[in-house]
Amino acid sequence: MSEELKAELLAVGLDAARRAGALLRDGRPADLAVAATKTSPIDVVTEMDIAAEKLITGILAERRPADALLGEEGADTPGTSGVRWVVDPLDGTVNYLYGLPSWGVSIAAEYEGETVVGVVAAPMRGETYHAVLGGGAWLEGARLACRAATPLDQALVGTGFGYLQSRRAHQAEVAARIIPLVRDIRRGGSAALDLCDVAAGRLDGYYERGLNPWDLAAGDLIAREAGALTGGRPGERASGELVLAATPAVFASLQPLLDEAGAWHD
Repeated sequence: MSEELKAELLAVGLDAARRAGALLRDGRPADLAVAATKTSPIDVVTEMDIAAEKLITGILAERRPADALLGEEGADTPGTSGVRWVVDPLDGTVNYLYGLPSWGVSIAAEYEGETVVGVVAAPMRGETYHAVLGGGAWLEGARLACRAATPLDQALVGTGFGYLQSRRAHQAEVAARIIPLVRDIRRGGSAALDLCDVAAGRLDGYYERGLNPWDLAAGDLIAREAGALTGGRPGERASGELVLAATPAVFASLQPLLDEAGAWHD
């Protein structure tokens, strides 16, 4: 893949993420309500999720019409270029619904199945993260690096919980096993931002079960390009079964503990 194509994909991704982020930040109605639900009554979609995805898909269709597209809110179109965009127009919808600032727009570009560009815009932070495969991870103009080696008992670890009651109960059991072994646990509510926080050194690690491709594609690349390790169960890639991103030292300690605790099943 040429550097010129990577640069083009990055420019398109940055433009789409920033424009969607501005729409979500500036266009949020005071009476915002749930437009639909997905896996459970608390797994919600708002009208702004739908509007942001429509904006992004319109930009991609105009500037990259031969590319494939997979979006959280239903966009799923084939392409002929070898490039596929994986889009979460609003990661952290419940935070957004409640007026909490931890939400973002996540856009990744894959080429022949490998993520080559990742962009996460966090408008309420005033931050946009991006990475290009082999080119490092960046927050605006500053290159990112995950934290230096930290022992597990001094690690700050992020996690998240699913929307199905049975899954949440098991995830709480896993968290209860992990908490005594680490500095503390945080639950931010946006997988994309949690992965970026690992990249930026704001977390030593992050894990979660049940993520979808659009939740993790951009943030996984950003974390890896900042020097973090990412994966799932031992020997496996990050997937819906389990996502783990952490500094190398924390990754080596935390992955077997999560596997032993059964973090990969409901």
